[in-house]
Amino acid sequence: MKATQLLHDLGQSLWLDNITRDLLNNGTLKRYIGELSVTGLTSNPTIFDHAIKNSRSYDEAIRDGLAAGQSGENLFFDLALEDITRAADLFRPVYDRTNGVDGWVSLEVSPLLAHDTTSTLNEARELFARARRPNLFIKIPGTREGLPAIEEAVFAGVPVNVTLLFSREQYLAAAEAHLRGIERRIAAGLNPKVGSVASVFVSRWDGAVAGKAPAGLDNRLGIAIALRTYKAYLSLIGSPRWQRAYNEGAIPQRLLWASTGTKDPKAPDTLYIKSLAAPFTVNTMPEATLKAFAAHGEVGSALPMDGGDCETVLAQFARAGADVDALAAQLQDEGAKSFVKSWNDLLAVIASKSVVLQQAA
Repeated sequence: MKATQLLHDLGQSLWLDNITRDLLNNGTLKRYIGELSVTGLTSNPTIFDHAIKNSRSYDEAIRDGLAAGQSGENLFFDLALEDITRAADLFRPVYDRTNGVDGWVSLEVSPLLAHDTTSTLNEARELFARARRPNLFIKIPGTREGLPAIEEAVFAGVPVNVTLLFSREQYLAAAEAHLRGIERRIAAGLNPKVGSVASVFVSRWDGAVAGKAPAGLDNRLGIAIALRTYKAYLSLIGSPRWQRAYNEGAIPQRLLWASTGTKDPKAPDTLYIKSLAAPFTVNTMPEATLKAFAAHGEVGSALPMDGGDCETVLAQFARAGADVDALAAQLQDEGAKSFVKSWNDLLAVIASKSVVLQQAA
């Protein structure tokens, strides 16, 4: 039995952190669903930048968009929604079978709005309405300005993938925003079943302290942060407050491990898959990591519910001078800026392709 199936049987959802029109057109995504136990998909501006830049599969759609007077962000969202809705339809049987727990795809609002609450909320509602798919998460960053938009989106019935979370504290703030939205729906007499995941980025921690880690602790900071967050997650979804929401028909926001591709060439290429196995969580993997895990991965023991040795490891990093809270804020800010850069690169690629295609017409 493939390691991907074993991990799925342990109770973790395996999602692909990639989407391209080629993956859809050539049947690869469908094969991953059937053969590698993939039950969902995430995207981001960097993924779409690479997809459109490195393929001619979007050229005809770009020509059609230009002919219809589209350009820039509007043209991009047309392209992205076509891919995302096709993927959502492939995962719809999983969504239906799991009663909305699994089978989701994700599309991000413009990263330019990361610090603009009102515009983030408006775009989230618009994209969800345009897609007309129940199994679509709208990705909203868990920044200070993003938190009110998360609450309002959930209250409006828009499923949310909270992105750019790096610490237990950032996760808890995002989870609180989601739960407030659910509780407001209950108070208003609305159906509280609004799906959500909270995406905690892992490998970027180890990249941030590469060469500075205490002896024997290379590539362990991200996992320690994940363990600390997992303990908080279990405590939260088992709390009386959440149990009251369950009693009204709500479903919990699941914890999702993001940024799980190994950055250190000396470390195993499946490090963050084997180390983060846990029931009722999601691990969204880059395509190369998914294939590596299917080929030679091993399923590790499930994460300890009490956080294991995470506090000991974090204390060793603290003694070595690592300020985890400051670093979490830095990583979130850098992540937001990185997505803005990818967004600008993406729009530049679409603009340059548009010129070339118009000249060739």
